Amino acid sequence: MGDTKDKFNPLDPAGIFKEMRDTSMDAWAKAMVKLVHTDAYSESTGKMLDAWLTSSGPFRKAMENSMSQALANLNLPSLNDVSRLNERLTNIELRLDDLDAKLDAFLTKVGNSGSGD
Repeated sequence: MGDTKDKFNPLDPAGIFKEMRDTSMDAWAKAMVKLVHTDAYSESTGKMLDAWLTSSGPFRKAMENSMSQALANLNLPSLNDVSRLNERLTNIELRLDDLDAKLDAFLTKVGNSGSGD
């Protein structure tokens, strides 16, 4: 009773259509795998992507400009503003770390010289 799914049942009215569908899907799948693995497909896909990237550049630039304008009108920071702030904070953090290390070295030196007298 286990393999009744794989056997063709002539009394099932939809069975013929299911079999045709499965055969058709298998054929399409094999054809698409062969197509996708060709050099011509790779080249044409590459050309389409290059064309899309080239044409989307001006649109992206226009969107960035309009977004910057909208953020400025709302008194909100832009990505560029946040990036600059991030750089400044990172710089401050590095300087504080350096000062902390120097302070630790100084305190260690003062502590060692005070206990040696």
